[in-house]
Amino acid sequence: MSRSSAMAVAALVTAAVLTPATAHAASPPFTSSVFEATHNSYSGNVDGAKNSLAYQLDHGVRFLELDVHDNGYATAHDYGVGHDSPGNLVDHSGGNPASNNLRDWLAVVNTWSAQHPAAAPIVVMLDLKDDLTDNPSFADGNLTALNQELESVFGARLLRAQDYPAAQPDVDALRGRVLPLLSGDAGSRTEYKRDVGYHPAVALNGRGQVVEVHDSGAGALWYWTGTYGADGRITWLRHGKYDSGQTPAVALNDNGDLVEVHQSQTAATLWYHVGKLGADGEITWQASHQYDNGVLPTVAFTDATHLREIHQSQSSSQNWTWNGVLAGATVSWTGNAKTSDARFAKATATSAGRTVSVWTGADGPTPSNTLRVDTAGTTGDRIRYRQVAFDEFQQGDSAELRQGALFYGAPATESAFITSARQAGKLVRGWDFDSASQATTPLANYPATNHPYDAWYQNLVTQNGAVE
Repeated sequence: MSRSSAMAVAALVTAAVLTPATAHAASPPFTSSVFEATHNSYSGNVDGAKNSLAYQLDHGVRFLELDVHDNGYATAHDYGVGHDSPGNLVDHSGGNPASNNLRDWLAVVNTWSAQHPAAAPIVVMLDLKDDLTDNPSFADGNLTALNQELESVFGARLLRAQDYPAAQPDVDALRGRVLPLLSGDAGSRTEYKRDVGYHPAVALNGRGQVVEVHDSGAGALWYWTGTYGADGRITWLRHGKYDSGQTPAVALNDNGDLVEVHQSQTAATLWYHVGKLGADGEITWQASHQYDNGVLPTVAFTDATHLREIHQSQSSSQNWTWNGVLAGATVSWTGNAKTSDARFAKATATSAGRTVSVWTGADGPTPSNTLRVDTAGTTGDRIRYRQVAFDEFQQGDSAELRQGALFYGAPATESAFITSARQAGKLVRGWDFDSASQATTPLANYPATNHPYDAWYQNLVTQNGAVE
């Protein structure tokens, strides 16, 4: 073999060895990538020219918008999809669900994602058309119920906001994942990031179960429940309204039995509740009963069934005490007397070597009555919903919603906002993106259009390297 032939063979061998390693371009960073996106994705061809959700996904769309309503949740046990109301402008054809139930629409996305594990990450945006903060419990469809629905539908494919990598990932690292995003009602989006209240109190048992209670400052009593983890942090599970009043306190035993005491909002009367904490974090509350007059009540278990309550007189600084015995749905109170003992430190609880303290204070731009918690694993953590979904910051929103936001959104006509956010490394949605003239430099990550198959749109996203 000649020298030149040998060199040619060597070159071919080298090329064959190197080609597999060099054929695939480096995956672009997620935040600098462009993806096809649709506006009001559920409306298909009823409003726009989008076809079904599965068709959109088959043709490269990786951002879907579902408008969501909650006012029928207590009856339907689900949220409703539609523009102005459930069913409004909804296209049920082409394989879309026959119902307006959110779970059915999410299931379509989940099924497609399961069948296409190499697809670029899909963002499912829930545009909250109703205020979810007026839902008093999980059963009524508050944000804990929304979290559970997202997790139960998408399972391991779900990328929760709380698990998003601190080091910005590339697209390939997120393939096959679904990212939920909250948009719409600003009050709901704000409450998702933090809660507020007054006079917080906490109880902790030996099993690591946690109950926090507080008042709204305007007459409502609310609770949070959670579990104390091995990492020394609390995972908050359920949240709800349970009564009216002020200055609550709570005691919890290892069986999950709890006794809550509070003062009336309008008079110096003292009331108690018995409750049962379930494994899912929900509390079954019994009716309230008045047991005395006074202010600033506190309570603690002294063993599995016995309690002690200490409160202050409504007319002096004198403290008074009761002894209680828990029996089913009620407490038998006896031994009412003056005491020189201090009231219990209701904002701190200790059990089995663990300590939890609750308090209020601003966290950056949040209000001064933001609910906070200290444990062995954290100082000043917010008491709030688990961050399953990402929370969109929109043009004109508060500093609270801007804080820590990854996703930004604005009408496609707001070019300055879109450009600035893109340059800051955010993932930006421009909705009603229906003309090539609305393109910015750089282009919005998610140019959400009603006409994704028009030549101008396909040309534009192709020129900007849209990822599928």
